[in-house]
Amino acid sequence: MDYLKSLVEVFSTNLETPPSSIQFIDAALSCTSPPFAPPYTDPNQICIIRRHLISLLQNYPSLRPSIDTFTHDDGTTANLLNANGELQVSSSTPAIPLTIWLHESYPFMAPIVLVSLNTSYPIYNNHPFVDSSGSISSFYLVNWKYPGCNLSDLVHNLIKIFSHNHPFYYSARSANSFHPSLASKREAVDRLSCTLHYDMTELLSKTHEEVEELSTLTEQMVRRAIIAEISVDEHETERSELKERVKILTDEADKVSGWLRVNGQSSFSEHPIEDAFEASDENSKALLECIAADRATEDLIYSLDKVVEQGIVNLGTYLKQVRLLARDQFFGRAKLVKMGISLQWLD
Repeated sequence: MDYLKSLVEVFSTNLETPPSSIQFIDAALSCTSPPFAPPYTDPNQICIIRRHLISLLQNYPSLRPSIDTFTHDDGTTANLLNANGELQVSSSTPAIPLTIWLHESYPFMAPIVLVSLNTSYPIYNNHPFVDSSGSISSFYLVNWKYPGCNLSDLVHNLIKIFSHNHPFYYSARSANSFHPSLASKREAVDRLSCTLHYDMTELLSKTHEEVEELSTLTEQMVRRAIIAEISVDEHETERSELKERVKILTDEADKVSGWLRVNGQSSFSEHPIEDAFEASDENSKALLECIAADRATEDLIYSLDKVVEQGIVNLGTYLKQVRLLARDQFFGRAKLVKMGISLQWLD
């Protein structure tokens, strides 16, 4: 219980004089009581973690050790040791707030490295090594393998890649000033992966634009195809109607040809062709005259309606002329009735 009490005092943030980093690491690794006990139980693992953390803090004094609850992607939690602080990669750029979490299976599993999002500098889009959640994924972490990898070399690698690709600032690629023979193999791979990332991002952007253009073109082609189908349907309908009309006219022509064959030229010699367009008797002549006069009156009244609408003739003149025309039309129709002719001829 006395040991647990001292460990709680070590974790306290209200102390005026905080304990040394080495004391903190030793206290945290030796704790076996919840809720502060870390999941590192193997003695060899504890020894390696202690050695790596002490070396890291000696090489990078801006980092400090801590222990806290970490939530994995699957929702499980664990009290993990971590080193956090600000990493200064250049005097002209802001420091990078960083947290390096030691996995339960460290050093055989790579640490989890996060850039803090609680800053006034957002991470720019499409960073080659840092995603929007702040998670870092570099070639060094992806290919982590103990004993060749450790925390100090990891931070050294992060400084290298962030000096060329800062998380908070986009800088144009300096491929022209980089020569593989002037860098280590790891740095060359990092620079190459960065170049490939930007090339792939640019290619994806162009591909997306081309897909959008093709989608627009496809929509236009679909609309044109629909219009063409409607046009074809209309032409087919018109063609069917014309075929039907041709059939009717052909039947009519056959009837006329048959009539001509039966009647022959003698029918035309008995009744001159002009008689077909002139009245053959007085009653027919009177009927044609009355019908023609009635139709002419209808046309004149219609024309008067139009000129009144256009303002050419005033309303008084219009009414006067209509009364006169209606009177003449009435007497003309009365004459037809006296002749015993039905007014249906006028329909």
